[in-house]
Amino acid sequence: MSGGAPTVLLTLGRLPKALELARAFAAAGWRVLVAEPFPRHLCGVSRAVAASHVVTAPAVDRERYLADLLALVARERVALVVPVSEEAMHASFLAERLPPGVRMYSMTPPRLLELHDKHAFVGVVRGYGLAAPDTYALRDPDAAALAACAPYVVKPVYSCSGRGVRFCAAGEPLPPGGAEPAIVQRFVAGDVRTSFTIAHEGRVQATIVYRGVVMSGTVAVCFERVPSQPAVERWVEAFVARARWSGFVSFDFVVDAAGAAHAIECNPRATSGIHFVHPDDLVRAIVQPEDPRPVRSKDVSRLQQFFPCLTETQRSMLADRRHFRRNLRYLLGTRDVAWDRRDPWPLLTMPATTWEIIRLALRQKKTFGEVATLDVGWYTPRPVA
Repeated sequence: MSGGAPTVLLTLGRLPKALELARAFAAAGWRVLVAEPFPRHLCGVSRAVAASHVVTAPAVDRERYLADLLALVARERVALVVPVSEEAMHASFLAERLPPGVRMYSMTPPRLLELHDKHAFVGVVRGYGLAAPDTYALRDPDAAALAACAPYVVKPVYSCSGRGVRFCAAGEPLPPGGAEPAIVQRFVAGDVRTSFTIAHEGRVQATIVYRGVVMSGTVAVCFERVPSQPAVERWVEAFVARARWSGFVSFDFVVDAAGAAHAIECNPRATSGIHFVHPDDLVRAIVQPEDPRPVRSKDVSRLQQFFPCLTETQRSMLADRRHFRRNLRYLLGTRDVAWDRRDPWPLLTMPATTWEIIRLALRQKKTFGEVATLDVGWYTPRPVA
């Protein structure tokens, strides 16, 4: 232990948003610990992190994962646990087991899982009176009727980073069902927008709306803020109020030609929008959620993840010269989310610390985003008890 500083435990360390949180908490005087199944990871070389601890991957054995986290909380006298990404669905079960006085920055497992479930999510938000496209289980007769008359999207009920998403034309036969449950969703034409929100007990503390400008599959690896998107912001405010939401929550939207926002899915966790939040205010929003002061944004409009952006730029050089020129312009003119001259090693050593993800992507012929959370995500129906 060190000098009486409070200790925060981040439940993942491999992703840039974990680094964003680690640096913000360290700058605010917290002692930062990271729990991570990979022995080497992005945050492990950061000056902001006091120590990293290898834990069981939750997708392998959730009970052992929770036991590992509980042991860390007790041994290191953790005051606050902050889930980072897809592991949040697993880590949320920790709340009812924590010692008195230890705070878990998360909603309860049932609340997270009903939004992580892409079918249940649409039912929830439509029950709130909010717009979302028609969505049916793959084997539902209504799914076949929708596919016969309108463009549609097929995707797993539990997935992230575009894994398993298929876009289909009207009249195209539905795919056969696989081992994973899937949904069929009406395709909505328009501009894709993503929101990231910090909320407390039904009040929005901050919302960032952004769009992808360089994509790896369906995942943005270079993204820029959309300064005014009132339809999205109103939708998010209504959801947060009706759900009495606390913590991070993110949505993918399509804004149609009439300006209406349609929520196509939810990520009940942090997304890349967290990189636009001022670090001082990010910690204050988490630690002092009743503070009425507005949460500021960084003075930057566009950010990138350099190495995935480099990969996409190289790929476009062979596929489409027009896209190559655009991607190269973004690559050379956009700040990286991991770069900090006071803490340079996370970016400089990224090819080494992310080797496990690179190896999986090469072996499975998938994008980095698709494989980055395979061992920590929640991908199959499970009881929440």
